[in-house]
Order: sequence, then C-alpha cells, then structure tokens
Amino acid sequence: MIGKLIRTDFMKIRRKGIWFLTVLGPFGVVALQMVNYGLRKDWFIQQDIYSWFYYIRNVIAFTPFALILGIVILTSFMASIENETNAWKQVIALPVTKWGVYLSKYTTLAILLVVSTCLLTLFSLGFGMFLGLDGGIPYLDLIKYCFYTFFASLPVLGLQLWVALVSKNQGIPITLGIFGVILSYMAYFLPDWLIWKWPSLDNQWDEPIINVCLGLAVGLAIYLVGMIDFMRRDVK
Repeated sequence: MIGKLIRTDFMKIRRKGIWFLTVLGPFGVVALQMVNYGLRKDWFIQQDIYSWFYYIRNVIAFTPFALILGIVILTSFMASIENETNAWKQVIALPVTKWGVYLSKYTTLAILLVVSTCLLTLFSLGFGMFLGLDGGIPYLDLIKYCFYTFFASLPVLGLQLWVALVSKNQGIPITLGIFGVILSYMAYFLPDWLIWKWPSLDNQWDEPIINVCLGLAVGLAIYLVGMIDFMRRDVK
C-alpha cells in the first residue's frame, strides 16, 4: 500500500517543476564553483590549495544553504498540491491510513533529496576532474561528505514537512523556511544544538559524524511527532 501511495505522489508532482528543482539545486552548487575556480584559479594555484581536499571543502560550504532552501521549496510544493485541489478529504477517504499518507509524503521527499545528493556528487566529481586538481580523486570522501550533509538535514526536512502539512496557510512554513535558510547561512556563528547548523557539519568537537548521528536521531523523533500530530488532526 505504501508503495502505491508513493507512486501516486510521484504522479502528482509530474509537470510541477519539482524534478527540475531537484536537478537545479546540485547544479547550482557546482555552478558556483565554476565561477569560483574560473575567476580565482591562479590564486588557488599560488596558495597551493588547488587540490581535491580544498575543492570538496568549497563544495560542502555551499551545500547546506542550497539543501535547506530545496527542502523548504519541495515541502511547500508537496503540501500545496493537495491544498490547491482540495484533495485531502479524497485522499483520506481512500482505504489508506493517515500515517501511510504522511510516510508517503516524507518518503517521496527523501527520495528526491537522495537523487539531488547523488547528482551533487556526480556533478562535483565531473567538474573536479575537468579542473585537473592536484592529488588522487577522493571518491569516498566526496560521497561521504555529500551524504553526511543530507543525513544531518533530516530534522529540517521533518520539521518543514510537518508544518507544511498541518498549516492551512503555506505562508507559515515558508516563513519558517526563510528563517532556516538565513540561519544556515550563518551556521558558523550558531550554537551546536540548532538543527539548521547541523548540515554544515561544523561543531565544537570538529567531528562531522556527530552532526550526522544527531540528524538521524532527531530527524526520526521529529518525523514521529509530526506524524502523530497529523493523524490526530482533522483533514483540511
């Protein structure tokens, strides 16, 4: 049943531009590096930082901002599809559970973000190879840090989806999302307990895996709380 719900959700987002946004996000991150290295290639060489290590750090520095912005847009789109057509009562009237509907929305969004993360890895690898960076290609590090950022962002995904699905006015989740995007841009100055800092993989212990573990644990908790709240509410 969950599989059918997920397929239905993917059918609903066809021709909505969501797949375009899924590709645009990672391409935009790498495009910034195209500009960065295009304008400052000689400087990188002079500073002896024309290497894969610094290139990956530059990519990951821009990824949290783009990822959180993408989460805000995708969750709002997902909720608005049902709201625009007043389809919530029709969905709930089907022989499905409300927790199944919520899980389907969450899973659909997670799949889109995984696809986006995979594309970020491939785009970053391709442009890095084009640049001819110094040192061997750190395939595992590139994959690891791209997906670390995704796992650390799961609490933001859970929170944004929860607020988007229970809000009659999509201005509320969008406002929350804008607030989160601004915070992610200022991640270096934020305390370690704020969920919008975690995708930056920065913390006082200098251990990115801590952010990943927090993202997985807190993300699951927020998902469960949001699902329970959604199940207890009347449909819109």
